[in-house]
Amino acid sequence: METQKILVSGQVQGVGFRWSATRLAKQLTLTGTVRNLANGQVEIIATGESATLQQFCQQLKHGLSPWINVMTLTTHSIPTHSIPTHQFADFRIII
Repeated sequence: METQKILVSGQVQGVGFRWSATRLAKQLTLTGTVRNLANGQVEIIATGESATLQQFCQQLKHGLSPWINVMTLTTHSIPTHSIPTHQFADFRIII
């Protein structure tokens, strides 16, 4: 298991990005959170197998709907002891 912090920028707020990312994460059986940031980015904390996280990021980059336009997507691994995986029972939107 691996946990990543994913920062996404572009046209990602007000277009259903968080909902679409949550639906995709649940399909891929990832756990974690997604939330809008004040600077216009979206922050995702996701836990899962490395290959599944890569697949998740690839699908996020290529757009989840015609209204979403991802300009940049950066990932940073988070040591598993920093965020206990038991904290994430599922994948949810933080409002």
